[in-house]
This record gives sequence, C-alpha cells and structure tokens, in this order.
Amino acid sequence: MSNRWIVSIVLLVVAVGSVVFHLMTPWWSTPIASNWGQIDFTINLTFWITGVIYVAVILFMAWCVYKYRYRPDRRAEYEPENKKLEIWLTVGTTLGVAGLLAPGLIVWDKYVTVPKDASEVEVVGKQWEWSYRFPGKDGKLGKTAIRFINSDNPFGIDPKDPNGKDDILIEDTGITLPVGKSYKVLLRSIDVLHDFYVPQFRAKMDLVPGLVTYFWFTTTRRGTFDILCAELCGVGHHAMRGKVSVVSLADFQKYLGEQSTFEQSQKEARLRNEKKEKEKAAKRAVKDMKQTARN
Repeated sequence: MSNRWIVSIVLLVVAVGSVVFHLMTPWWSTPIASNWGQIDFTINLTFWITGVIYVAVILFMAWCVYKYRYRPDRRAEYEPENKKLEIWLTVGTTLGVAGLLAPGLIVWDKYVTVPKDASEVEVVGKQWEWSYRFPGKDGKLGKTAIRFINSDNPFGIDPKDPNGKDDILIEDTGITLPVGKSYKVLLRSIDVLHDFYVPQFRAKMDLVPGLVTYFWFTTTRRGTFDILCAELCGVGHHAMRGKVSVVSLADFQKYLGEQSTFEQSQKEARLRNEKKEKEKAAKRAVKDMKQTARN
C-alpha cells in the first residue's frame, strides 16, 4: 500500500473517530437542574457547526492527498484567483459565524434579563471560600463598601444603612435554596478574580473586584450540587468549593430562620469585644498588683 493511501486512511479514521468519540462520550453533559437548557442547545449547536466544518476539512485533506499526489507526467497549475470559490467561501464563512454568534447572543440577553419576580441573593468570594447574604423581611439588601470590611463585618455592610440590619448572613461555603424559585445572583469579590460556577445550573459568572456582576436562574429540581470556582485565584483555588442544596420552600424557610442577621452578628461582635476588653483589663490589674507587691 502506497503512502498516499496510508495518509488518506489515517485522516479518514481521525474524522470518523472524532465523531464517534463525541457521540459515545458525553463527558460534558451533567444533568440539568435549572431553567438554562438553552445553554445546552447553544453548546450542541456550536458542536454541530464546528464538527461539520472539522469533518469536511479532514475529508477534503484526505481527498487532496490521494487526488493530487505527485506524478511525473503532470505539473501543478497556478491559479491566483477564483471568484466563484471566493464567493462560496465568503458566504459559507458568514453563515457559519452567524450560526455560532446569533444563538449565543440571544441566550446571553435572556441570561442577564432578570424577571421581575426574582428574589436576590448575594455571593461573596474571597481566597478561598464562599459566603452568602439574603435580604431580610424588608426584601432589600443593605449597601456595602470595602472600607467597612473587618473581622467583625466580613461582608462590608454599611452599619448606618437600615436596609442592612435584617440581612441574613451565611458564613459557610454551602447555601440552601428553594425549588421552583427564581433568583438574581449578585456576585462580589473582596480580593481577587473568582468565578461562581454550578455545572448542573449551567450558570457561571466572574466575580470582579470593585464590581457587582450578576446572572439569574430558576431551580427546577431538588438535590445537592457542586459549587466551583472556575477562575484561577491562587494556590488554594482547587479547594474553593461548596454545595448548593435545593429543598422545599418550608425547609428553606426553616433554614433561613436558623441563620443570624447582620444586626445580631454586630451585637455578638460587641459582646465579644467587650469580653476581650474586660479580660485585658483584668490581666492588667493582676499585673499591676504583682508589680505593686514586688515594690
């Protein structure tokens, strides 16, 4: 068997093998648990468009290797222009690019167009953990600023903003949400670039320092799903994980009732600080007494 046959067969095997591998190994398709099936459709459409082009190019290469092999009785032709071919390539490329971009732009518009009935939840990322904040009974999240962040106020909530007093704080890597509820997810980083990603929700977005980014989704089934950081954020990036539990509305209300509000956390912080000051004062008094006794 000549080399041209071997190369042509290898290229053919690569094309067919790639298609079979994709169809038989759906490694990327985790079960969906939100309303964003449109994102799956867009990904599949991208695979089909790029896949068809990929297979066509490989098969064309195999045909060229065989058809235009070297033969001593013929010479190559030089054809610098071919208007018919250029028109076909221009039209084909335009249709391909439109097919790749248009569905993504449509889905993106829906992805950032939040329905009016959506509730809010804030996700705060820092090296290397997640924390969360729900609005209280007033339904409004309090204002935040970097200057307010300290050990007693890790969320940086403005102490003077009345809307922030009843905010519910979740200082844990995991969060619980009710099934069948739409949420606008506000994303904030207090150090470096992170990315909040729940594969089963088909939802992800960067957390950019100094900005508040967002997206929305509706939970569609109960379960516990992984939260990942999808942006390299330092040596602990691999451990920046969490869980989101989707439960019934009754269980969610019970979960919220077990959490502390910002006002409660500030009261607890004041008590801790007062206790520390008393302990320091007691230690100073004992030290003074010992010094006086020595004198």
